[in-house]
Amino acid sequence: MIDEKNLNNQEDKSIGDLLIEKDATDEAENLKIDESNLVDQRSVEEITKIDDVEVNKYVLIIKDLFKSYGKKEVLKGLNLKILPGEVFGFIGRNGVGKSTTIDCIVGLKEYDSGDILVMGKDVKKEALETKSLFGYVPSEPTAYEMMTGNEYLQFIGSAYGMLQRSFKANYEFLVKKFQMNSVDMNRRISEYSHGMKQKICLMASLIHNPSIWILDEPVVGLDIMIYEVLVKMIKDFATFGKTVFITSHSIDFVAKVCDRVAIVNNGQVEELIDFNEEPFKRKDLGRIFFKIYDEGKIK
Repeated sequence: MIDEKNLNNQEDKSIGDLLIEKDATDEAENLKIDESNLVDQRSVEEITKIDDVEVNKYVLIIKDLFKSYGKKEVLKGLNLKILPGEVFGFIGRNGVGKSTTIDCIVGLKEYDSGDILVMGKDVKKEALETKSLFGYVPSEPTAYEMMTGNEYLQFIGSAYGMLQRSFKANYEFLVKKFQMNSVDMNRRISEYSHGMKQKICLMASLIHNPSIWILDEPVVGLDIMIYEVLVKMIKDFATFGKTVFITSHSIDFVAKVCDRVAIVNNGQVEELIDFNEEPFKRKDLGRIFFKIYDEGKIK
């Protein structure tokens, strides 16, 4: 059980100061983890369609991704390359494959063909390793609601094989950052409001200090104070060389936090915008978005 007595006295540090990498070599302090489902893993050398230069340069590569539901083709050869240390926005109207793409990345859905590499690892052939590299927040808050917030984060930490000391530091940092308290954390999640459930999912996605933070509609249900906390945490996360992948219907939010944005249409990337190279497009993102769909490009 986590000792929360001194939470209020903890110094307010950025995410990179307190989120500690897990140390798999120190087995004595590991929380319990079920290894019964470990699978044989094959190296990225088996993947011949993506060259070594790209593998080393990008933390996430999606190449020629196809996915259909029955006769409906949703992803039609989608391609993306995402750099370390960037906040990447992935936007489009409903039904163009945004959530489907994320589901394929995190292993919730099988895709028909193509390749997805997370930090050089194939998400199909090295599924267990890739899952340890990212933190994922789904579009609807999803947690074991019979657990308390404390128990749920303990459970997630255990699944990642975290050290007790790393878990404790990350837990205390996140509880304070997301303005939860000991009473909140010891209530059942079923008693939480929608916004509190969203907060516990955000905390769970960061507890193991992932290299890639994948956020599907992360601002839904958040009050303005936590919204601003989330914006700062996203920027801090990228500052420390980590990657954030965001899909959201909030154009203002995406324009505010992202370095690059892909606009998806007809199962492919219709336009890729780099705000570092074209900063004026940050204010024009909404106009660009609607222009793509208003010019008869919806198919």
